[in-house]
Amino acid sequence: MNPSCCHQRAPQPTASATATAPTGDDAPPPPPTPPAPQKTWLRRARGEAGWVLPATLLALLPKCPLCLAAYVALATGVSLSGASAHLLLRTLTVLSAGTLALCVARRVVGSPQSKHLFHHLRRQTQP
Repeated sequence: MNPSCCHQRAPQPTASATATAPTGDDAPPPPPTPPAPQKTWLRRARGEAGWVLPATLLALLPKCPLCLAAYVALATGVSLSGASAHLLLRTLTVLSAGTLALCVARRVVGSPQSKHLFHHLRRQTQP
């Protein structure tokens, strides 16, 4: 493991701390970082529901707008025209796909591997 890795970075001192901070070998080691808070089961369930609900809706959504109108009429008693059902079908499809894309983006950007990679890419591009 690289000793100058981003996971062992010390916090940046403030302007007032740099004026009085000892320099050289006499400097004390940085304070340890606190452990990450544990996720509760409710947070984990909410995070997984973000994946499960749009994926299930996308999988069970009928392809025919008239079938969607029939399902809505059976479930709620409200009838939809063909044009309204078509608009509702496309809206639900876009919202479900967009929510899944957002979940994927959060998972990729929030992963420790990507944070490590982004940090090293940023260090390489800085002069």
